[in-house]
Amino acid sequence: MLSTTFALIAIASPVTGALAQAGDPALVPVQALCDGLIGIMKGGKAAGYGGRSATIGPVVDRSFDIPLMTRLAVGGGWTTVSPADQTALVAAVRRLTIAQYARNFDSWSGQSFTIVPKVEARGTDRLVRTTLLSKGSEPVALAYRLRESGGTFRIIDVFYRNSISQLATRRADFARVLSTGGAKALIAHLDDLAAKGNN
Repeated sequence: MLSTTFALIAIASPVTGALAQAGDPALVPVQALCDGLIGIMKGGKAAGYGGRSATIGPVVDRSFDIPLMTRLAVGGGWTTVSPADQTALVAAVRRLTIAQYARNFDSWSGQSFTIVPKVEARGTDRLVRTTLLSKGSEPVALAYRLRESGGTFRIIDVFYRNSISQLATRRADFARVLSTGGAKALIAHLDDLAAKGNN
């Protein structure tokens, strides 16, 4: 199973839209994600799991490159998976991502977020660093790796405390399930994880 630390992964900063637009384009999807998360947090219990999922789903689609994230997490075995199962895996990763956000961002109690406006280059990729601030808790550093496709940057990995890669964690988890049950077992595994948020 994915580590519970990734309940916090993919939190972003509510930097003003003007700053995101004026700066590096890699800031834009992080900003969009932030706005969506703040929205579902403020919607809280009243919105319900279904409402939060419906709200954050389109944000996930705009901010993340879910197909590429899925291929990278599956790794070299991706080419051995049938096209139908590849499509199903991408859909399952999307459902899991949405479910994790809808489950973990269900209330707002004055949390604030910061984003470093200077975007770092990682080869052709970009890295955007953010920090979650909560009363009574230590700041949580989060970084997002983004890759350009079709002229648009989208998130492909998230680093908890700037070191724990969601992609690497998922790759290890996916490899374990794929080696024992194949693609259909992995799809079922991802849907089981997603279903835990449906309450």
